[in-house]
Amino acid sequence: MPSFSGWLRACDDDALVALLTARPDLASPSPATLASLAARATSRASLERALAGLDALVLQVLESVVVLGDAPPTPDDVARAVGAGASDAPAVADAAGTAVRLALLHPDEAGRLHAAPGLADVLGTHVAGLAPADPASDDAVPADPAAALADAPAGAAQVLDALTWGPPVGRVPPAGSPGAQAVRALVAHGLLARPDAEHVVLPRTLALRLRDGRTHRAPATEPAPASPVRPAATVAAESTAAAERTVRQVRRLLQAWEDAPPPVLRAGGLGVRDLRRTAQTLEVDEPHAAWLVELAAAAGLLADDGEERPAFVPTVDADVWAAGDVPRRWALLARAWLASPRTPWQVGTRDEKGGVRAALDPELARPWVPRLRRAVLEVLAAGAGPGAAPDADAVLAVLAWRTPRAVPPRGAVQALLTEAEQLGVTGAGALSRAGRALLDAADDAGRDDAAAALAADLPAPVDEILLQGDLTGVVPGRPGDALEELLETAAQVESRGGAVTVRFTPASVLAALDGGLGADALLDRLAAVARGGVPQPLEYLVRDVARRHGRVRAGAASAYVRADDPALLAGLPDDPRLAGLGLRLLAPTVLVAQAGPAEVLDALRRHGLAPVAEDGHGVVVPTGTAARRVRGRAATRARRRVQDGAVREAAAGTRAVAVARALRDAEVRGTGATGGTDGSGPARGAAPAAPRPRRSGRSDGAPSPDEPAAGDGTREPADALVLLREAASSRTDVWVEMVGPDGRPTRRLLRPLRVEGGRLRALDPRREAELTVAVHRIAGVHAAGPADTAP
Repeated sequence: MPSFSGWLRACDDDALVALLTARPDLASPSPATLASLAARATSRASLERALAGLDALVLQVLESVVVLGDAPPTPDDVARAVGAGASDAPAVADAAGTAVRLALLHPDEAGRLHAAPGLADVLGTHVAGLAPADPASDDAVPADPAAALADAPAGAAQVLDALTWGPPVGRVPPAGSPGAQAVRALVAHGLLARPDAEHVVLPRTLALRLRDGRTHRAPATEPAPASPVRPAATVAAESTAAAERTVRQVRRLLQAWEDAPPPVLRAGGLGVRDLRRTAQTLEVDEPHAAWLVELAAAAGLLADDGEERPAFVPTVDADVWAAGDVPRRWALLARAWLASPRTPWQVGTRDEKGGVRAALDPELARPWVPRLRRAVLEVLAAGAGPGAAPDADAVLAVLAWRTPRAVPPRGAVQALLTEAEQLGVTGAGALSRAGRALLDAADDAGRDDAAAALAADLPAPVDEILLQGDLTGVVPGRPGDALEELLETAAQVESRGGAVTVRFTPASVLAALDGGLGADALLDRLAAVARGGVPQPLEYLVRDVARRHGRVRAGAASAYVRADDPALLAGLPDDPRLAGLGLRLLAPTVLVAQAGPAEVLDALRRHGLAPVAEDGHGVVVPTGTAARRVRGRAATRARRRVQDGAVREAAAGTRAVAVARALRDAEVRGTGATGGTDGSGPARGAAPAAPRPRRSGRSDGAPSPDEPAAGDGTREPADALVLLREAASSRTDVWVEMVGPDGRPTRRLLRPLRVEGGRLRALDPRREAELTVAVHRIAGVHAAGPADTAP
């Protein structure tokens, strides 16, 4: 049987690059030698990671090879074992090729497939629904099970049928029942094993006979659930409406938080009251508001300002974003959503400690969310033609086939589908053209493709409005950017749909005047876009509000100065020495200042006056310096930058090439290893290593007759791990040199059973005892020769 490390050494550079690219954990940190790579590839953590991304058919292939490992199967044997017909054989062959490329299987010169060391342990106890191999139970199975069943009581066949395809373990029925009699008879005939008083196990040998030599009923093919198909026009209309609505809501959110920034909670995140207030402003429910807040933050449009009393405010990028058109603004939001690790659907739920999760809470990030978002969209993209709209259960069924060892929660899948619908990535449940372009985007040019796809589906903008005498207006279509900005400034939107209906009110006109527009400027802008001109009632409304606008004024001041004698204040606002105070005369005896009271008092004293401080009630207060204390506040948490998935893949591919080249160079130079870990001598391309001096447990220094010859094993830690795992996989004996507590080395002939968690569990065949050894106490491992047999 060829060793795993020997096969890995024989792989060419392209195969190594493909392996390191498909399993990036093997390349980080960079392994020093191919032996180190082999040890890492057969570790439990790496195998678990690799299995988590495999589909159900590849897992079936792996299980078949593990079950048939005593007689290593060929690819054709595997196809028959999983029950594949002629039409399924190519898919099974591709699955086997995938497993080989991932170094989960490796072929020998005859084309037979062998499982990677440690794979059987990671797959679990009941691989393919079969019991573990047990020589005692398998040998007790009668040669003719049918003849044994003929003498068994009624119900015995049903018991075997229930256990045949797994799980192979059943509970013993209560004593005296018909089932108990059937089970007792099956145990007596060797058709069932009874490991304890409460359970019975169907032996693996018998299960394979009952399955006609198959490990699975049929090959696992990707499900194709029936899904409704939406017309392309419906998908485009629904997706563009949602996209435009989300862009408008995010812009409104930024404007609202610019005027009144909500504070940051002490533990980070947005308060419940602020979220409720934001939902009312945006006219959405609180879960939708939480999603919009998280979306804006993921796109870099909102951030913690980092002040002493921190608040969430728009960023500089928000101004750049607001200056773009709808497709470009949507594309930025959509790309941020696709790559975001945030879980907005958990806002309002309780965590493990019973606390309520808040929007923008730093603890709401999950690293698996971007992968799941992309996986959900890929299921929609691979549906039964354009317009397919599978529900959450159908999507989950496909994901469960693609990654059966890492099935996502249904709630997360449903939440992501809802988010995609709200964002406009999907329309009427089907992937939109813009959503498909977003999924295919690999760089900034891809972002432009997504924006172009949305722009192609957006209806043409309308730049005119029909104003009516009842102070309402109708836009017959989608308003253009300039018209939309004017309506948001001077009117209230009453309804949106195929047309936009607005109403002009005193409050909306007052808001436009507060924004800096005069009455004439506002009427001119309305006249430029109004079909048929501005009605007289609307003009009267604007003029009337403008006459009352600004008659009462309010401002801010940090301090005031008052005196009974107006002569004391005369000339102070014009004094250049006091220009920094921002003094302004409101009344002959009252000044207001932009500077604080302490600064004003100090400046007036230097000016030759003798002012005193007073409180809000006019009572004189002492001006001594009061002790000031502030609550310590943790540094603002740095926001995690979202890296594009395609950039990460390109970087991983580049790193894989570099690591593969370094490994091959190390192999050629012969660094880090003295020979092939399969016991076949020096590594390919390396000079023969000098033999290591023998150690001996004898006082005269002579070698023990049981000691292996020098050069047939290894003392390198990586090579030792590989040898131990290969020996555990092939159930062969090895010589293990261990360092005892007193520092003295001892050698024992062991049969490794399992290597995980930094420990070796092995059987000593000579002493008929099992022992566990910490890996760091193993100084060397050597392959056992044919003469090394237990007495």
